[in-house]
Amino acid sequence: MPTPLVIFDLDGTLLDTAPDLMKSLNETIGDLGLEPVRYDDITFLVGAGARAMIVRALEMRNTVVHDSEIERLFGRFIEFYANSMPGVSTPYPGLIEALDRLDAAGMSLAVCTNKTESLARRLLDLLDLTGRFSAITGGDTFPVRKPHGDHIHGTIEMALGSSNAAVMIGDSINDIHAAKNAGIPSIAVPFGYSDTAVQHLGPNRIIQHYDELTPDLVTGLLSRA
Repeated sequence: MPTPLVIFDLDGTLLDTAPDLMKSLNETIGDLGLEPVRYDDITFLVGAGARAMIVRALEMRNTVVHDSEIERLFGRFIEFYANSMPGVSTPYPGLIEALDRLDAAGMSLAVCTNKTESLARRLLDLLDLTGRFSAITGGDTFPVRKPHGDHIHGTIEMALGSSNAAVMIGDSINDIHAAKNAGIPSIAVPFGYSDTAVQHLGPNRIIQHYDELTPDLVTGLLSRA
């Protein structure tokens, strides 16, 4: 079997980034005098990238603006968020130990996120995590993004992996559907930002904590795929 590749989503999977995303989003829409969104809104807002998050926040506030204004707000968000990093964003409990286990077993690791690649890399750099991953791809790395399967395939290619030996780990419908569209097994985590309970998304496996992410779990999923 080729070297197993474990691909992680970022926001809500690798890292708890919600407080910093919400702070940056509210700073952005506050420029229009809009009421801040709340943490309870995070599952609706996060998952498709910053531009989509802004559009969804405007929809929640029944606000319609021209496309050019969306681009201005997007630029404002990017600037504020990048300058605020890493903020209070932190790896989920047990993640580092899980990465250590997978690495010690000779497995490769990658990140596939709909977050802008430059922001994903900057955040991982500041948290001293970049060196753990053989590839980091964002929502603007390829012409398509999750849930399109080619976002997964492109990540696998950049990581020098094989589609026959790759597993996707994520917290949302975009992650699980991307894995299905790419023809690889998926693991869901329930502690992220999904607005649908992960058991209804059809992953191959659900883990409640990163203590459950072991080399045996990965190889078992691959052997049954």
